[in-house]
Amino acid sequence: MKRRKGEVFQKYGTAVILALLFVFFALRTETFLSVSNIWNMLRQTAVTGIISLGMTMAMLTGGIDLSVSAVVAISSVTCSMCMVNMKLNMWVAILIALLAGLAAGFVNGLFITYIKIPPLIATLGTQTAIRGLAYIMTGGYTVYGFPKAFDFIGKGYIAGIPVPVIILVIVLIIGWYVINKTKFGRYLYAIGGNSEASRLSGINVNRRLVMTYAISGGLAALAGIIELSRLSSGQPNAGEGYEMSAITAVVLGGISVSGGEGKFSGVVFGILIMGILSSGLIMMNVSTYYQQLIKGLVLLFAVSIDQILKLNLLSKSSRVRS
Repeated sequence: MKRRKGEVFQKYGTAVILALLFVFFALRTETFLSVSNIWNMLRQTAVTGIISLGMTMAMLTGGIDLSVSAVVAISSVTCSMCMVNMKLNMWVAILIALLAGLAAGFVNGLFITYIKIPPLIATLGTQTAIRGLAYIMTGGYTVYGFPKAFDFIGKGYIAGIPVPVIILVIVLIIGWYVINKTKFGRYLYAIGGNSEASRLSGINVNRRLVMTYAISGGLAALAGIIELSRLSSGQPNAGEGYEMSAITAVVLGGISVSGGEGKFSGVVFGILIMGILSSGLIMMNVSTYYQQLIKGLVLLFAVSIDQILKLNLLSKSSRVRS
Protein backbone atom coordinates (compact mmCIF):
# COMPACT_ATOMS: atom_id res chain seq x y z
CA MET A 1 0.00 0.00 0.00
CA LYS A 2 2.81 2.42 0.92
CA ARG A 3 4.57 1.70 -2.33
CA ARG A 4 1.34 2.26 -4.24
CA LYS A 5 0.87 5.62 -2.51
CA GLY A 6 4.44 6.55 -3.37
CA GLU A 7 3.90 5.68 -7.01
CA VAL A 8 0.69 7.73 -7.07
CA PHE A 9 2.51 10.74 -5.59
CA GLN A 10 5.36 10.41 -8.08
CA LYS A 11 2.87 10.29 -10.95
CA TYR A 12 0.34 12.93 -9.91
CA GLY A 13 1.86 14.81 -6.95
CA THR A 14 3.50 17.64 -8.90
CA ALA A 15 0.38 18.18 -11.03
CA VAL A 16 -1.75 18.46 -7.88
CA ILE A 17 0.70 20.87 -6.24
CA LEU A 18 0.77 22.97 -9.43
CA ALA A 19 -3.03 23.15 -9.54
CA LEU A 20 -3.30 24.05 -5.84
CA LEU A 21 -0.71 26.82 -6.15
CA PHE A 22 -2.44 28.20 -9.23
CA VAL A 23 -5.82 28.32 -7.48
CA PHE A 24 -4.32 29.79 -4.29
CA PHE A 25 -2.60 32.72 -6.01
CA ALA A 26 -5.57 33.27 -8.33
CA LEU A 27 -7.78 33.75 -5.26
CA ARG A 28 -5.25 35.88 -3.38
CA THR A 29 -4.29 38.33 -6.15
CA GLU A 30 -6.66 40.10 -8.53
CA THR A 31 -4.39 40.24 -11.58
CA PHE A 32 -2.78 36.79 -11.32
CA LEU A 33 -4.98 35.36 -14.08
CA SER A 34 -4.52 38.31 -16.43
CA VAL A 35 -2.99 37.48 -19.80
CA SER A 36 -0.18 39.98 -19.29
CA ASN A 37 0.77 38.43 -15.95
CA ILE A 38 0.66 34.87 -17.31
CA TRP A 39 3.00 35.83 -20.15
CA ASN A 40 5.27 37.78 -17.81
CA MET A 41 5.39 34.82 -15.41
CA LEU A 42 6.30 32.42 -18.21
CA ARG A 43 8.89 34.87 -19.54
CA GLN A 44 10.62 34.90 -16.15
CA THR A 45 10.25 31.13 -15.81
CA ALA A 46 12.04 30.61 -19.13
CA VAL A 47 15.43 31.41 -17.62
CA THR A 48 15.28 28.94 -14.72
CA GLY A 49 13.43 26.46 -16.93
CA ILE A 50 16.29 26.30 -19.42
CA ILE A 51 18.80 25.94 -16.58
CA SER A 52 16.67 23.14 -15.13
CA LEU A 53 17.13 21.01 -18.26
CA GLY A 54 20.90 21.01 -17.80
CA MET A 55 20.46 20.35 -14.09
CA THR A 56 18.19 17.40 -14.92
CA MET A 57 20.88 15.81 -17.07
CA ALA A 58 23.54 16.32 -14.40
CA MET A 59 21.34 14.91 -11.62
CA LEU A 60 20.29 11.90 -13.70
CA THR A 61 23.96 10.88 -13.72
CA GLY A 62 24.05 11.14 -9.93
CA GLY A 63 25.81 14.52 -10.01
CA ILE A 64 24.85 18.16 -9.63
CA ASP A 65 25.86 21.48 -11.21
CA LEU A 66 26.04 24.36 -8.75
CA SER A 67 28.00 26.53 -11.20
CA VAL A 68 25.01 27.33 -13.43
CA SER A 69 24.18 30.56 -11.59
CA ALA A 70 27.70 31.88 -12.12
CA VAL A 71 27.63 30.76 -15.77
CA VAL A 72 24.50 32.89 -16.21
CA ALA A 73 26.56 35.85 -14.97
CA ILE A 74 29.70 35.17 -17.02
CA SER A 75 27.71 34.65 -20.24
CA SER A 76 25.73 37.82 -19.56
CA VAL A 77 28.86 39.83 -18.85
CA THR A 78 30.77 38.34 -21.80
CA CYS A 79 27.97 39.01 -24.26
CA SER A 80 27.42 42.57 -23.03
CA MET A 81 31.12 43.48 -23.08
CA CYS A 82 31.55 42.02 -26.57
CA MET A 83 28.72 44.24 -27.84
CA VAL A 84 29.49 47.40 -25.86
CA ASN A 85 33.27 47.44 -25.32
CA MET A 86 34.45 45.50 -28.37
CA LYS A 87 31.65 46.65 -30.71
CA LEU A 88 31.17 43.13 -32.06
CA ASN A 89 28.14 42.03 -34.03
CA MET A 90 25.26 40.94 -31.79
CA TRP A 91 25.25 37.36 -33.07
CA VAL A 92 29.03 37.04 -32.73
CA ALA A 93 28.73 38.24 -29.12
CA ILE A 94 25.99 35.68 -28.45
CA LEU A 95 28.11 32.90 -29.95
CA ILE A 96 31.11 33.85 -27.79
CA ALA A 97 28.90 33.89 -24.67
CA LEU A 98 27.52 30.44 -25.51
CA LEU A 99 31.04 29.11 -26.04
CA ALA A 100 32.04 30.55 -22.66
CA GLY A 101 29.22 28.58 -21.03
CA LEU A 102 30.17 25.40 -22.87
CA ALA A 103 33.80 25.87 -21.82
CA ALA A 104 32.81 26.33 -18.17
CA GLY A 105 30.76 23.14 -18.28
CA PHE A 106 33.57 21.30 -20.06
CA VAL A 107 35.97 22.28 -17.27
CA ASN A 108 33.46 21.02 -14.70
CA GLY A 109 33.33 17.71 -16.54
CA LEU A 110 37.12 17.38 -16.58
CA PHE A 111 37.39 18.06 -12.85
CA ILE A 112 34.70 15.48 -12.12
CA THR A 113 35.83 12.71 -14.46
CA TYR A 114 39.62 12.90 -14.69
CA ILE A 115 40.61 14.55 -11.39
CA LYS A 116 37.82 12.68 -9.58
CA ILE A 117 36.54 15.68 -7.62
CA PRO A 118 32.96 15.07 -6.40
CA PRO A 119 30.44 17.06 -8.51
CA LEU A 120 29.22 19.06 -5.51
CA ILE A 121 32.72 20.31 -4.67
CA ALA A 122 33.89 20.73 -8.27
CA THR A 123 30.93 22.84 -9.35
CA LEU A 124 30.90 24.82 -6.09
CA GLY A 125 34.53 25.71 -6.73
CA THR A 126 33.93 26.72 -10.34
CA GLN A 127 30.85 28.68 -9.28
CA THR A 128 32.98 30.80 -6.95
CA ALA A 129 35.79 31.21 -9.48
CA ILE A 130 33.50 32.08 -12.39
CA ARG A 131 31.53 34.57 -10.29
CA GLY A 132 34.80 36.20 -9.26
CA LEU A 133 35.87 36.38 -12.91
CA ALA A 134 32.61 38.14 -13.80
CA TYR A 135 33.34 40.79 -11.17
CA ILE A 136 36.93 41.17 -12.38
CA MET A 137 35.81 41.60 -16.00
CA THR A 138 33.32 44.35 -15.14
CA GLY A 139 35.13 45.90 -12.19
CA GLY A 140 31.90 45.32 -10.29
CA TYR A 141 29.96 47.68 -12.57
CA THR A 142 26.87 47.08 -14.69
CA VAL A 143 27.30 47.02 -18.47
CA TYR A 144 24.56 48.49 -20.66
CA GLY A 145 23.96 50.19 -24.01
CA PHE A 146 23.13 47.27 -26.33
CA PRO A 147 21.82 47.37 -29.90
CA LYS A 148 18.04 47.79 -30.06
CA ALA A 149 17.70 44.50 -31.95
CA PHE A 150 19.08 42.63 -28.93
CA ASP A 151 15.95 43.49 -26.93
CA PHE A 152 13.93 41.12 -29.11
CA ILE A 153 15.46 38.02 -27.49
CA GLY A 154 14.21 38.85 -24.01
CA LYS A 155 11.34 41.26 -24.63
CA GLY A 156 10.02 40.49 -28.11
CA TYR A 157 6.94 38.57 -29.26
CA ILE A 158 6.23 36.17 -32.10
CA ALA A 159 2.53 35.74 -32.89
CA GLY A 160 1.72 37.25 -29.51
CA ILE A 161 3.92 34.80 -27.59
CA PRO A 162 7.02 36.07 -25.73
CA VAL A 163 10.25 34.98 -27.43
CA PRO A 164 11.75 33.55 -24.19
CA VAL A 165 8.70 31.29 -23.84
CA ILE A 166 9.15 30.04 -27.40
CA ILE A 167 12.84 29.37 -26.74
CA LEU A 168 11.94 27.52 -23.53
CA VAL A 169 9.39 25.31 -25.31
CA ILE A 170 11.88 24.46 -28.08
CA VAL A 171 14.60 23.65 -25.53
CA LEU A 172 12.25 21.46 -23.47
CA ILE A 173 11.05 19.55 -26.54
CA ILE A 174 14.65 18.89 -27.61
CA GLY A 175 15.52 17.94 -24.03
CA TRP A 176 12.60 15.52 -23.80
CA TYR A 177 13.65 13.87 -27.07
CA VAL A 178 17.32 13.57 -26.07
CA ILE A 179 16.56 12.13 -22.63
CA ASN A 180 13.80 9.75 -23.70
CA LYS A 181 14.60 8.77 -27.29
CA THR A 182 18.38 8.69 -27.71
CA LYS A 183 21.28 6.52 -26.56
CA PHE A 184 22.74 9.51 -24.78
CA GLY A 185 19.61 9.80 -22.64
CA ARG A 186 19.66 6.10 -21.80
CA TYR A 187 23.32 6.40 -20.86
CA LEU A 188 22.45 9.18 -18.39
CA TYR A 189 20.08 6.85 -16.55
CA ALA A 190 22.56 3.98 -16.69
CA ILE A 191 25.43 6.06 -15.30
CA GLY A 192 23.23 7.42 -12.52
CA GLY A 193 22.03 3.93 -11.65
CA ASN A 194 25.49 2.35 -11.52
CA SER A 195 28.45 4.09 -13.13
CA GLU A 196 30.83 1.15 -12.69
CA ALA A 197 28.39 -1.30 -14.29
CA SER A 198 27.90 1.21 -17.12
CA ARG A 199 31.65 1.37 -17.67
CA LEU A 200 31.93 -2.43 -17.71
CA SER A 201 29.09 -2.63 -20.24
CA GLY A 202 31.09 -0.52 -22.69
CA ILE A 203 29.74 2.98 -22.04
CA ASN A 204 32.43 5.68 -22.13
CA VAL A 205 31.31 7.17 -18.81
CA ASN A 206 33.91 9.95 -18.71
CA ARG A 207 33.00 11.21 -22.17
CA ARG A 208 29.27 11.18 -21.39
CA LEU A 209 29.79 13.06 -18.14
CA VAL A 210 31.95 15.73 -19.78
CA MET A 211 29.28 16.13 -22.48
CA THR A 212 26.57 16.37 -19.83
CA TYR A 213 28.26 19.18 -17.91
CA ALA A 214 29.19 21.00 -21.12
CA ILE A 215 25.51 20.92 -22.15
CA SER A 216 24.52 22.18 -18.71
CA GLY A 217 26.97 25.07 -19.06
CA GLY A 218 25.74 25.87 -22.56
CA LEU A 219 22.11 25.94 -21.43
CA ALA A 220 23.01 28.19 -18.48
CA ALA A 221 24.75 30.53 -20.93
CA LEU A 222 21.64 30.61 -23.13
CA ALA A 223 19.59 31.48 -20.05
CA GLY A 224 22.09 34.23 -19.24
CA ILE A 225 21.70 35.75 -22.70
CA ILE A 226 17.91 35.80 -22.34
CA GLU A 227 18.26 37.37 -18.88
CA LEU A 228 20.67 39.96 -20.29
CA SER A 229 18.22 40.95 -23.00
CA ARG A 230 15.28 41.01 -20.59
CA LEU A 231 17.04 43.27 -18.07
CA SER A 232 18.99 45.33 -20.66
CA SER A 233 22.09 45.21 -18.47
CA GLY A 234 24.99 42.85 -17.87
CA GLN A 235 25.52 42.36 -14.15
CA PRO A 236 28.24 40.31 -12.42
CA ASN A 237 25.71 39.25 -9.78
CA ALA A 238 23.23 37.97 -12.36
CA GLY A 239 21.73 34.56 -11.71
CA GLU A 240 22.36 34.43 -7.97
CA GLY A 241 20.20 31.69 -6.44
CA TYR A 242 19.13 30.27 -9.80
CA GLU A 243 20.91 27.00 -9.10
CA MET A 244 18.68 26.39 -6.08
CA SER A 245 15.51 27.14 -8.06
CA ALA A 246 16.64 24.71 -10.76
CA ILE A 247 17.51 21.97 -8.25
CA THR A 248 14.15 22.42 -6.53
CA ALA A 249 12.27 22.21 -9.84
CA VAL A 250 14.16 19.06 -10.84
CA VAL A 251 13.65 17.28 -7.50
CA LEU A 252 10.00 18.35 -7.34
CA GLY A 253 9.66 16.85 -10.81
CA GLY A 254 10.69 13.45 -9.49
CA ILE A 255 14.36 13.21 -10.48
CA SER A 256 16.14 11.32 -7.71
CA VAL A 257 18.95 13.17 -5.93
CA SER A 258 21.01 9.97 -6.13
CA GLY A 259 20.56 9.72 -9.91
CA GLY A 260 19.25 7.17 -12.37
CA GLU A 261 15.54 7.70 -11.68
CA GLY A 262 12.76 10.07 -12.70
CA LYS A 263 10.94 11.30 -15.78
CA PHE A 264 11.61 14.54 -17.60
CA SER A 265 7.88 15.22 -17.99
CA GLY A 266 7.71 15.67 -14.20
CA VAL A 267 10.46 18.29 -14.35
CA VAL A 268 8.25 20.45 -16.57
CA PHE A 269 5.68 20.52 -13.77
CA GLY A 270 8.46 21.34 -11.31
CA ILE A 271 9.56 24.28 -13.48
CA LEU A 272 6.00 25.63 -13.62
CA ILE A 273 5.58 25.20 -9.85
CA MET A 274 8.68 27.29 -9.15
CA GLY A 275 7.59 29.90 -11.71
CA ILE A 276 4.11 30.25 -10.21
CA LEU A 277 5.52 30.30 -6.67
CA SER A 278 8.02 33.06 -7.47
CA SER A 279 5.52 35.19 -9.37
CA GLY A 280 2.75 34.69 -6.82
CA LEU A 281 4.94 35.61 -3.85
CA ILE A 282 6.11 38.77 -5.62
CA MET A 283 2.52 39.78 -6.44
CA MET A 284 1.58 39.28 -2.79
CA ASN A 285 4.44 41.63 -1.83
CA VAL A 286 6.13 38.93 0.24
CA SER A 287 9.55 40.02 1.50
CA THR A 288 12.59 38.67 -0.36
CA TYR A 289 13.80 37.10 2.88
CA TYR A 290 10.56 35.19 3.32
CA GLN A 291 10.67 34.15 -0.34
CA GLN A 292 14.08 32.58 0.26
CA LEU A 293 12.76 30.84 3.37
CA ILE A 294 9.76 29.43 1.51
CA LYS A 295 11.83 28.22 -1.45
CA GLY A 296 14.31 26.59 0.91
CA LEU A 297 11.50 24.75 2.68
CA VAL A 298 10.08 23.63 -0.68
CA LEU A 299 13.48 22.16 -1.60
CA LEU A 300 13.71 20.34 1.74
CA PHE A 301 10.18 19.02 1.23
CA ALA A 302 11.00 17.73 -2.25
CA VAL A 303 14.23 16.03 -1.13
CA SER A 304 12.48 14.53 1.92
CA ILE A 305 9.76 13.00 -0.26
CA ASP A 306 12.44 11.55 -2.57
CA GLN A 307 14.25 9.97 0.37
CA ILE A 308 11.06 8.64 1.99
CA LEU A 309 10.00 6.97 -1.25
CA LYS A 310 13.47 5.47 -1.65
CA LEU A 311 13.48 4.13 1.93
CA ASN A 312 10.03 2.60 1.43
CA LEU A 313 11.24 0.89 -1.73
CA LEU A 314 14.35 -0.47 0.03
CA SER A 315 12.23 -1.70 2.93
CA LYS A 316 9.89 -3.47 0.52
CA SER A 317 12.83 -5.07 -1.32
CA SER A 318 14.43 -6.33 1.90
CA ARG A 319 11.14 -7.90 3.02
CA VAL A 320 10.78 -9.67 -0.32
CA ARG A 321 14.35 -11.10 -0.09
CA SER A 322 13.79 -12.30 3.46
